[in-house]
Amino acid sequence: MADEKGFTLWFTGLSGAGKTTISKLVGEELRTRGSKLEILDGDVIRENLSKGLGFSKEDRDTNIRRIAFVADLLSRNGVPVITAAISPYREIRDESRELMGERFIEVFVKASVEACAERDVKGLYKKAFAGEIKEFTGVSDPYEEPLNAEITLDTENESPEESAGKLIALLEERQLISAAQPA
Repeated sequence: MADEKGFTLWFTGLSGAGKTTISKLVGEELRTRGSKLEILDGDVIRENLSKGLGFSKEDRDTNIRRIAFVADLLSRNGVPVITAAISPYREIRDESRELMGERFIEVFVKASVEACAERDVKGLYKKAFAGEIKEFTGVSDPYEEPLNAEITLDTENESPEESAGKLIALLEERQLISAAQPA
């Protein structure tokens, strides 16, 4: 799409809340509509762009700043971006919002620590509860919920498909994407 608008869907939420699952569904839908979307997944960014960073507040902030920098570059050049990183601190998310302005859409993927621990296939919460993982968001490190997210997806009460549908509807409403054409 030559007239595609750049924006950043900034997914935030606890580990296991559903950020990656929903971002993949939204990404698939946007790509079927012809979007040249980029997905910046937190785990992939840590492996490539932020290798060597730990999980102190300073390192987490550096990681999020790097994600925001790349998202800003892409979105200001007409590329839709999805970021899926915990980004636990409100201040650094607000800094990202300030950088991108109206192109920044905060997507709060809401789920309780208990629900995320139940879904946890990697066993990270179990290790965090046992004290084996230090600085684990939501257990031994804080997660600051957004105060003014553009959209909240309650993954304890809606399926990933329902959440993705709500987000697609928001993008259509804001005219950031065209409405789907009936088959």
